[in-house]
Amino acid sequence: MNGPIVSKKQIHNHSTKAVGNFNQHPGFRRMFAQDQLTIGLFLPLTFYNGQMDVLKGQANLVESIDRENFAAVWVRDIPLFDPAFGDAGQVFDPFVYLAYLAAKTKNVSMVTGSSIFTLRHPIDLAKAAASLDVLSGGRLVLGIASGDRPNEFPAYGIDGERRDERFRETVEFFRELIQDRTDAIQSSLGQLKGLELLPKPTSGGIPLVVTGSSRQSLDWIAQNSDGWLTYPEATVNKSGPQMLGQKNKAWREKIPNGIFKPHMTNEWIDLVEDVRYPRTPLRGGYILRTGRAGLIELLEEWRAVGVNHAALGIQFSSRPPAEVIQELAEEVLPLFPTLEGPKALVTEW
Repeated sequence: MNGPIVSKKQIHNHSTKAVGNFNQHPGFRRMFAQDQLTIGLFLPLTFYNGQMDVLKGQANLVESIDRENFAAVWVRDIPLFDPAFGDAGQVFDPFVYLAYLAAKTKNVSMVTGSSIFTLRHPIDLAKAAASLDVLSGGRLVLGIASGDRPNEFPAYGIDGERRDERFRETVEFFRELIQDRTDAIQSSLGQLKGLELLPKPTSGGIPLVVTGSSRQSLDWIAQNSDGWLTYPEATVNKSGPQMLGQKNKAWREKIPNGIFKPHMTNEWIDLVEDVRYPRTPLRGGYILRTGRAGLIELLEEWRAVGVNHAALGIQFSSRPPAEVIQELAEEVLPLFPTLEGPKALVTEW
């Protein structure tokens, strides 16, 4: 089992209108520190092909991911299956499924990648997120996005062309709700006075990681996010990580007072048994087929340009997921160890 690395650096992350920093947030601290890169795994571990049977036993594998001390497990938010996209994610609702997995694990961070903030009311989002945060002992990190599947917006009766504005309003409303004291809220999404949302998050706040642009300016993301998740650019050689580093640098230069906020990226990988198999793009670059040496090289390149967490998806792997997880745990994770921070707050509810 891989042990955590101790990071003595304090993380000061005072996002605009955020509750404060996340030094005491178990989920955030095990994932992020300056100049460090940790590893998480995206669910599902096997691609959903129309048969629910492929998801059987996944929770057992998540328990092994927790035991091996990976930093995080990630789930996606896909409320309606669109055959045009052909991807249903982990099928289950992200908050419900993470609550189920939280009951089976002890330490691994629970991350959404990403919750579609434009499709749900902020009260419902805040209630679900705060409940999951408390039930998991403070392990929730909330990746958020404005949505990119056009058919979902009319299904919800929402104007997709105005999702940039709705996203900003939802973020502000959400943060107001989870504070220790909720003042009156006046928003186009609702009015609230003399009411309070319960429960409150375990450590005072829930980190909000903006995904991509979410139709926002770089200045807005720098000021209002608690972190940034972006697509990785090309991953077959150093040029992609270098471009990613330039994007990361431009964002960090806009963060107020130069405080630390983490940057994340992700990649779908087919990790083959041949250790030296070269980094090879599949499906137009959507998937990276590589041996272990190439993956380690890529992770080192990401770390060198300021990426703090890599969320790897193995659902398209040509090998059984248990094999891939074992190889990653034994041969890759020790080079990019999970950080040590506050322990999850265990309560028998």
